[in-house]
Amino acid sequence: MKLWVAAALLAATPAFAASDCILDNCADQRPAASSRASAPDDAGRFRPRGTAPSGDFDYYLLALSWSPSFCANGGAERSRRQCAPGANPGFVVHGLWQQYARGAAPPCDGGGLPSGVLAGLGDLYPDEGLARHEWRAHGACSGKSPSGYFADVRAARDAVTIPPELKDVRQSLTLAPLDVQRAFVAANPRLRPGMMAVTCPRGALAEVRICLSKDLRDFVACPEVVRRGCFSQSVVVPAGR
Repeated sequence: MKLWVAAALLAATPAFAASDCILDNCADQRPAASSRASAPDDAGRFRPRGTAPSGDFDYYLLALSWSPSFCANGGAERSRRQCAPGANPGFVVHGLWQQYARGAAPPCDGGGLPSGVLAGLGDLYPDEGLARHEWRAHGACSGKSPSGYFADVRAARDAVTIPPELKDVRQSLTLAPLDVQRAFVAANPRLRPGMMAVTCPRGALAEVRICLSKDLRDFVACPEVVRRGCFSQSVVVPAGR
């Protein structure tokens, strides 16, 4: 397996707080979701009561998590299916989040996910709890119905080609974050380094975060996301189980 040798990197900066979760199986770390009912607004768009319709965001952020890192850092206790021996997932969908060009999107307080929609997400999310959390924390404030939002998640995932070097990692690797970015850029010709970031809490590859236009047709520049990326000299890429 050959990856490019990284060029000189910027000085190391912190990626995310140690309390950040590698996957949003963080639902158990947050207060229980609101039980308020949901209803369409005046334009017929789905939204939870008590939240503003939020079709005014600037772009989407697709977070692809490196599953072996999640499983090696306590995830196996929360998602046995994802971390079962032989499952060997590499990158899996963490979420699709609405973003502003400046500043963070407001918090979402969504309701429950209809069981009929959840039943069709088994190939999209590695865990049902993650799918529920992503709807409650992000999708419910997208201004779309549950089926519409998850159609966007699927389209965003399908728009990104995973580099062949990172599809079936059988032995742990040590790489520069820039090598991971270059592999994604090579596999996705319209993607540029300023349109993505790698995160590496605890010194391991956690996520690749890629910025997409609202219509999911193009990759877009996202300086704030890039600034919060990992600039360590190297990160560990654990192998799948």
